[in-house]
Amino acid sequence: MKIVRIVDAQSLPFWQRPLTLLFLIAMALPVAFSTWSALLNNFVIEVADFDGSDIGWLHTIREIPGFFAIGVIALIMFMREQVLGLVALAMLGVATGITAYFPSMGGILTITMLSSIGFHYFETVNQSLQLQWIDIKRAPQMLGWLTAAGSGATLIAYLLIVGTWETYNLSYNFVYLAAGGFTTVVAVFAFFAYPQFESPHPQLKTFVLRKRYWLYYALQFMSGARRQIFVVFAGFMMVELFGLEVHEVTKLYLINLVVNIIFAPLMGRLVTLFGERRALLFEYAGLVVVFLAYGGVYYFGWGVVMAATLYVIDHIFFALALALKTYFQKIADPQDIAPTAAVSFTINHIAAVFLPAALGYLWLSSPMAVFVLAAMMASVSFALALLIPRHPVPGYETRLQTPLVRVAAAKALF
Repeated sequence: MKIVRIVDAQSLPFWQRPLTLLFLIAMALPVAFSTWSALLNNFVIEVADFDGSDIGWLHTIREIPGFFAIGVIALIMFMREQVLGLVALAMLGVATGITAYFPSMGGILTITMLSSIGFHYFETVNQSLQLQWIDIKRAPQMLGWLTAAGSGATLIAYLLIVGTWETYNLSYNFVYLAAGGFTTVVAVFAFFAYPQFESPHPQLKTFVLRKRYWLYYALQFMSGARRQIFVVFAGFMMVELFGLEVHEVTKLYLINLVVNIIFAPLMGRLVTLFGERRALLFEYAGLVVVFLAYGGVYYFGWGVVMAATLYVIDHIFFALALALKTYFQKIADPQDIAPTAAVSFTINHIAAVFLPAALGYLWLSSPMAVFVLAAMMASVSFALALLIPRHPVPGYETRLQTPLVRVAAAKALF
């Protein structure tokens, strides 16, 4: 396999460059994962008769591989990150494709575990490669465009579902096979069509847990806990409370994708202009309001239009999560990026392993309480984000550091 240094990659044809590969896999991943997500709630309710507790357990199982994402560190001792990422992407595609062949509780949980291993290991490696291959000055904008590219690919998939689901009376099996097959084919193509790119800074292949990254770790933990409530219960609410069918849920996702295509690059620009601290504060404050409003949907009966509007606004705020990546990129030692990506994914999924199942039982008695808890988590994230410096650099990771450290960091910046 040909190895090409990143600095020499500009001499390659445009379609074979590292950034092009990042865009290709950014579009391949969500076709499988987002299609699985769009059909999931209807599939498990109609086929396996899931209730709130069952869906909680499903997502707990799904998040276990994320908790063990630290295993990436061991795997990259024996294979290159790029190869591991493409193998994991193919694994996600294959598992997604065969989902409907296992319509029982046990079968769904097993296939979900396999697809989740592929998803989380790919995402761990993908985040690492993005931060290694993209110049730090261009990172916020490029991460925004990568998010928009993924949304664009998913938009096409969802348009096909909405336009053909009822017209051609499609089955879950056909749609899962088509989406998973596409992702698998892209992964195989990328493996053979691209050279292996050599990052400018060799990555440490050992466990890395540094005291000076503590704020990043804390924000990752809260992000994982908070996101689970949205991922598990916001969509489930749309089906359980309002009885939305597959094509209706997919239409809602289509709106989210269009909004993401428009706003993700703008969010990247926002981070560039105002910095990570202000961007994350804006995100977390907005999420507090959104989660409290979700609770109001149950308590006051505001209806499906309000719930759908909140769902879209939620996605806009989540697009600002790229600021957390660029914050770490600015404070990290270059050789720490790969091992810390694995560690941060594990930290991000600590709460995800037990929260969905635990909150599934709370959901049975008080759905509103679940969303109030999410608002409290967003408030904690807001308090932590206040500690991010306006211009974070290695040695000046938090605003709690002494004035002398701040002065030295400012000199290093300029």
